[in-house]
Amino acid sequence: MHPDVAKLVSAGRIPKPVGERLSQLAPGNFCLHRSFGAGKIIDWDLPNKKITIDFERSPNQAMELQFALQKTEFIAADDFRAKKIEQIEELRQLASKDPVALMVHLLKSHGGSMSGDAMANALSGSVIPEADFKKWWEAHKKTLKDSRLANVPSKRSDLIILRSGDRSPAQALIDDFEAARDIKGMIKALEAIAADVHAFEKDTDALKKLLEAIDDWAKKAARVQLGQAMQLIAARDEVLQSFSHLESSSTAVSLADLLVSSDPSRIADEAGALPSTRQRAIYAAFPSAFGDRWVSKLVHVFDRVGARGVTEIAKLLQEQNKLDELISHLKSAITRRALGPDALIWVCRERKIAAAATFNADVGASILNLLENDHLSDGPRKTSRLQSLLGEDKTLLNDLVLMMDINESRNFARRLLDCPVFGELEKKSLMARIIKVRPETGELVSGNNRSKREETLLVSWESLEKKKAELEDIVRNKIPQNLIDVKIARSYGDLRENFEYKSAKDMEKYLGFRRVALEREIALARGTDFKGSDASKVNIGTIVTLSDSSGQCTDITVLGAWDSIPETKTVSYLSEVGKALIERNIGDAVQIRDEQSETMQTLTIQAIRPYNP
Repeated sequence: MHPDVAKLVSAGRIPKPVGERLSQLAPGNFCLHRSFGAGKIIDWDLPNKKITIDFERSPNQAMELQFALQKTEFIAADDFRAKKIEQIEELRQLASKDPVALMVHLLKSHGGSMSGDAMANALSGSVIPEADFKKWWEAHKKTLKDSRLANVPSKRSDLIILRSGDRSPAQALIDDFEAARDIKGMIKALEAIAADVHAFEKDTDALKKLLEAIDDWAKKAARVQLGQAMQLIAARDEVLQSFSHLESSSTAVSLADLLVSSDPSRIADEAGALPSTRQRAIYAAFPSAFGDRWVSKLVHVFDRVGARGVTEIAKLLQEQNKLDELISHLKSAITRRALGPDALIWVCRERKIAAAATFNADVGASILNLLENDHLSDGPRKTSRLQSLLGEDKTLLNDLVLMMDINESRNFARRLLDCPVFGELEKKSLMARIIKVRPETGELVSGNNRSKREETLLVSWESLEKKKAELEDIVRNKIPQNLIDVKIARSYGDLRENFEYKSAKDMEKYLGFRRVALEREIALARGTDFKGSDASKVNIGTIVTLSDSSGQCTDITVLGAWDSIPETKTVSYLSEVGKALIERNIGDAVQIRDEQSETMQTLTIQAIRPYNP
């Protein structure tokens, strides 16, 4: 206790606890204020209850003594924040000579944990020049992680936690796994173990026990998180492969076990969201899981697993000399217009190598079919990458059109010009490539056909309001938030390896494209309630009764451009089915594609009646 304060306590003027707290504010000591930061007490005037503190963000600050007691907290002289005030040069030297010791000191001064962002605020601009901090952090963050003195997450917003006690590197890695709060944390911990297996050379029993415990976690997770369960088992297998002294027990859960007990559609959905290396391990387990049927099983998830999965499956089948079955599947799917966008992209990119046997004129029709259907759906766009490929691959259209005869190329060019997905400048650019190899298609963009007026879109009031609401949400909420996301992601550094930045920039492109598309569509739209529709033939706003060869009947409702609802057999007049029905009469036979089998079927119009909303 400070001598001056001790006298006041002895005289009974202040209680002892108050005296001890007051002594912490004696001149020469250090304190912390929420707004002003760390500070050093310069002087005090006990009789007048005044104190002067030299804060980081408010030098020579005079305060009421009572206010200082309430709003500050004591920090020791060896606290990092105290050293920043009087020993900043010592910290700067430490940042250069022993950056790990500097970061450990900083973490200890903050109770053993702080986020990467908070650490940046504490170091950048004071201990380390602001211009050098990102480079310094990227260089030494890994050093801190490798030291095993702290648990260092990948995101700067997550807490860096100082490990306590004198533990071996192996025990520290195991502690990280046991401290994981979810499957994702366990996977990260296993990845760290796989990268540092030499730490377990003298402690294999602990690692073996940990790996055996994974079985229970995987079994529980597989019920609701199949993808995470498969990723956990794949990460475990990576550890086993890295450590030759360990083998999994005969009863251990394998990737094959998880595949056999899961529905194929669920496997495709869950696996498609995983990193490429994990997907590769899952697809490589298909032979063990399905025996002689493994190729057919794998082929039927091919176009449902996303861009990464498509590439990995094709590589695996090629390596195993099993590509023929995939080619056969692709040919059939392209003919039926049933191939997804990621699989079509693979066909286009591999058109001169692995997919040469599948690349034909039908690919062009499949691309436009997908773009049009996706444009008419109300959900998020799934074909943006496919559309971009047409523009970015300078020879793709040339290769497609050269495989068509004159009539096919004209029809393809005409359909491209009518496709609502492309803007006018994009259409001109794409048509220029087609005309270069098929000059006869030039008549479509010359003379009277040069500037075809965009037709009005007939839509329901409800769908029009949805489009307007989506546009307003993009303009008022999503675009401003995306600007913030880009700024934050840019601060993470190294844009070449910055996933968050790439993701935010991709979203920026999508939002800009979507905004322009919505503004154009809304400008062309005319709302209606479909009352009074002419039912003398199939028109917009009519219900059509169709019968097949067995006499079974079904009703299809033809409504506005944005009113497709597959569950109620409601179609847009711009859809493939809608175009086949419009202007047809009772008794006419029409060709309509079956939604389940994707095959064309002949149906007869039995009745037409007005739609009554």
